[in-house]
Amino acid sequence: MKKQMAKLFMASSLVAGILAGCSGANGGSSSGSDSSKSIKIGVNLELSGGVASYGESLADGINIAVDEINKKGGIDGKKIDIVKVDNKSDAAEATNGAIKLTSQDHVNAIIGAATSGDTVAQAQIANDTKTVILTPSGTSPNVTVGDNGKLNEYVFRTSFIDPFQGTVAANFAAKELKVKNAAIFADSSSDYAKGLSAAFKQTFEAAGGKVVSEEAYVAKDTDFRATLTRIKSKNPEFIFIPGYYEEVGLIVKQARELGINVPLMGADGWDSPKLVELAGKDALNNTFITNHYSSEDPDKKIQTFVSTFKEKNNGESPNAFNALGYDTVYLLADAIKSAGSTDSTKIKDALAKTKDLSLVTGIVSIDKNHNPIKSATILEYKDGKQVFKTKINP
Repeated sequence: MKKQMAKLFMASSLVAGILAGCSGANGGSSSGSDSSKSIKIGVNLELSGGVASYGESLADGINIAVDEINKKGGIDGKKIDIVKVDNKSDAAEATNGAIKLTSQDHVNAIIGAATSGDTVAQAQIANDTKTVILTPSGTSPNVTVGDNGKLNEYVFRTSFIDPFQGTVAANFAAKELKVKNAAIFADSSSDYAKGLSAAFKQTFEAAGGKVVSEEAYVAKDTDFRATLTRIKSKNPEFIFIPGYYEEVGLIVKQARELGINVPLMGADGWDSPKLVELAGKDALNNTFITNHYSSEDPDKKIQTFVSTFKEKNNGESPNAFNALGYDTVYLLADAIKSAGSTDSTKIKDALAKTKDLSLVTGIVSIDKNHNPIKSATILEYKDGKQVFKTKINP
């Protein structure tokens, strides 16, 4: 962790010197010019490394949306030109990628990263270069509002935030599953997991429930049996496991092997095809997640997207990250069209005014903290498949 922070500090300290080479006449990045025949969008994603599944899924959705828009003539006659960088699931690499995209590629805006930490790592570059960064799936509150309470003026998101997911999960446990006590098993190294845990506990206890056990693990752990045994001894009726699929898959597998058969629940961090490989489809029965959408939702807009995705991916159904990548392009495109400009400051202002935009993952309005107000979906795993359970409105 200390080594990574040092790398981040070194990368960030270079920004001030680099900015002189990418500043436009109006104080924004040089990418703000409307004279180009294309709109250059940077894509800074986790295309390799620990959470590559997220980045790859987002990229697939982004590609479909860009192809659709370009085939229809682009935005105000300008085609979208994508410039991708792989941040390798590393915050320092995400910072370096943002520096490259702004200072060398002179993009009009950046999509990414997939995770909150890799997005926060770009926030300073976004604000200093006046370049919009739109994360499809970074859910931690501090992505758009820093730990100092100050709004990151040029940072926005397409996904809802962690407290909303934690609240939805707690209400589902208390009101739908009607459990009276629960355990929380969370990744102590992740702001994502901490935010979800805090919101879940607060809401669950407010609904009359009791948290009988709180345990933690650290990313990259592989053996969770001792901790799961402690949790089992408290006889919880439900276990909330906010985390990413790499660890969660093993936790679910080992929990079932230890005879823990109560409902397990997580959030969008579970959403990867690799989860089923790691946990096994039988172990995932009686588990639930909060997510951004379901491919089984009968909504016409969703089913049109699902059909298009399947045509391009050998019949495979799109996951939530595919949908968020797709929606992020359309959210950004709507702002560029509304702004009537490729100047990033004008795009930023237009994004902030977004209201009732119909997307695959919901009808979106952007609030004062640059977060979307939108619905959440609850999915249940049955024999390794995600099954649409219900949709929760904000």
